[in-house]
Amino acid sequence: MTHAVSTLGMKAVLNTDFAHALEIVTAALKTEGFGVLTEIDVQATFKNKLNVDFRPYRILGACNPALAHRALTATGEVGLLLPCNVTVTQLDTGEIEVAIIDPIAMMDVMKHPDLDAIAVEARAKLQRVADVLRSA
Repeated sequence: MTHAVSTLGMKAVLNTDFAHALEIVTAALKTEGFGVLTEIDVQATFKNKLNVDFRPYRILGACNPALAHRALTATGEVGLLLPCNVTVTQLDTGEIEVAIIDPIAMMDVMKHPDLDAIAVEARAKLQRVADVLRSA
């Protein structure tokens, strides 16, 4: 298992099958108060709409209701950046890569001072999720 940080977020690589990885990711998010509001099956969408084969790839829209409420109370425009995206994809090696958006990088787009503390708190929670995934 490896991990890295990109300019957009945190990554972990899991040595498990795709379905189990989705379960692990969802459970880890739940422990930090995040639910999965949306799930986009990119592989199925590409097959159905484009008749193109693509690797297993899901985009999970994760939301922590308390943090989202605080952010939307500060500025409704932040809804354009919500929820926090988490991608789960199968690599050519068979390993599963999980990438989690960095809320600080995401909120930096808005330059709204009331969002800074919320983004820091969200990042700490999502960093703990990434840490749990790295040890899974």
